[in-house]
Formats: sequence, C-alpha cells, structure tokens
Amino acid sequence: MSFRPQPSPIARPNRCQLFGPGSRPALFEKMAASQADVINLDLEDSVAPSDKESARANVIAATRSVDWGNKTLSVRINGLDTPYWYRDVVDLLEQAGDRLDQIMIPKVGCAADVYAVDALVTAIERAKGRGKAISFEVIIESAAGIAHVEEIAASSPRLVAMSLGAADFAASMGMQTTGIGGTQENYYMLQGGVKHWPDPWHWAQAAIVAACRTHGVLPVDGPFGDFSDDEGFLAQARRCATLGMVGKWAIHPKQIALANSVFTPSDAAVAEAREILAAMEAAKARGEGATVYKGRLVDIASIKQAEVIVKQAEMLAG
Repeated sequence: MSFRPQPSPIARPNRCQLFGPGSRPALFEKMAASQADVINLDLEDSVAPSDKESARANVIAATRSVDWGNKTLSVRINGLDTPYWYRDVVDLLEQAGDRLDQIMIPKVGCAADVYAVDALVTAIERAKGRGKAISFEVIIESAAGIAHVEEIAASSPRLVAMSLGAADFAASMGMQTTGIGGTQENYYMLQGGVKHWPDPWHWAQAAIVAACRTHGVLPVDGPFGDFSDDEGFLAQARRCATLGMVGKWAIHPKQIALANSVFTPSDAAVAEAREILAAMEAAKARGEGATVYKGRLVDIASIKQAEVIVKQAEMLAG
C-alpha cells in the first residue's frame, strides 16, 4: 500500500439526492420536507430553453425563502457546451443566499471543465465576500468523462461528490439502449440455453468508485428511469452500495425511501460490525493479528471494513 493514505471524503449524509426542475417552484417546499439528504434543483435537462431564465430566478429566490433544514442544497447548472452555464454561476453566486451549498456540473469531460467553473466561482466569491465556499459535484455522462475520471476526481478541492449519468453516458458511448440504468434486454449471456443478464453499468460505476476513493470524493449512482419498477431500483442500488457508492438519485419522490433503505446500514449490520471490532480488540490484547468470528477469519482488513459501517451509522445518527 502507498505510504500516502487515501483522503477521507466529506462526512455528510448522501443516501438520496432528490431532483426537481427549477421551473416548478411549487415543488420546492415538498422537496424540502422530504427525507432526501441532498436536494438538487435543476436548471439543465428538465428545464426548457424558454424557461431557463425564470427557472434560475426561481432557484435563487428559493435559496432565501425556503427552509431547507439540514439538507445539502445543490443546484445543477447547465453544461459548459451551452450559452447558459456562465449566467447560472454568476447569478447564483452573486444573488443566491448563503444557504446554497453546492453546484452540480453536468457532462464533465476533463479536469479543465471543472477548472473553468472553479475559476469563475472563486472570482465571484472573492469579489462578493461570500463567507461559505461553494462545493462541487460533477456528473460523468460521456466517453470522455469516464476516460478522464481520475483526473476529474483530482481536479479541484471544491469537488466533494461524483455521479454517473446513465442516459447521456449511454448515448455518448453509442450504446444501443434507451433505458436509464438497470439491466438491458440485449445485454445477456447464455449458459445451457438460459439467459443471464449482467450489469452493463458495472464497469463505469467501479471506475468512478476507484477514482473517488483515491481522491476523497463521494461516489454516487445516478438515475433509475423506470420509477414504476421498485425492485429494479432496489437491485441497482444494492449493487452500487456493494461496490462502494454512498447513495443514489431519486427522480420521483417514491424512490427516496428506497434509496434510504439501501444506503442506511441496518441495525443487524451495525451490530455485527461492532462485534467484529470488539473481537479484533480482544485478539490484539492477546497479541494476535487475526481471530475467528462466526466461523470466518477476521483480521486488520476486517477492522477497516467494519469501521466504514460503524462510522456511517454514527454519522447518520448524528
């Protein structure tokens, strides 16, 4: 292992990120009252070009007028390939209240994209004397983004989270699918005449997790398009959690409880993690580097795994 330890990501609840269009301010109070950990007010894909300016004004007003509680309040700006993004950043940083926590940057293809937004944000913060530094979340949704995922993860000290945007990612990769997340009908293997559907997003998710964990960034899974398919959402969320992701998007309110159920450690999991830590403490007191817990070997690596679960439970409880 490198003598340079992996930095720890920011300690914040990030089990579910609820999205809502900035053009529909009637939803804002409901979003604020939800059980989502992160609120993403959207100025990008869910807002028509004719509504961009009014949506931006709605979001700016909501940073001052809506009680967002202890949630992380994030705004997804428009992509750097559009004429809208710079005004999104300027107006947000110059006019929004201090309650704004984060800017989400879509379709990031390289570290220079993040640098461009960072330079503009930094200049406005200094000019306006904003007391709280804005954090960033980026979305990987292109072939370029996944090819440069590690340099993107290391691109800015403002960067705290990274998500996979499956729909645009699939389009950029030329994937023959219109599905957003989940298994794909024609992506299967045959064994003895029986079809088995593997996960077409797994490799990209794993790459994002590795880059994020290397640089102290929270890895998050993006949308699951079929909000009528609860079991499909849960299956993908469980795979992501197993890979090391900390949360998932909700594009419909019904998905909030599903995401929270997956990314909240169960009482049984927390109890077992604490028992493993206690067993290893007892082993260390005996001068042993490993011990047996419920018929299986546990060692120093087991401590690190158990600590992840315990720390997450303590953070959520706090």
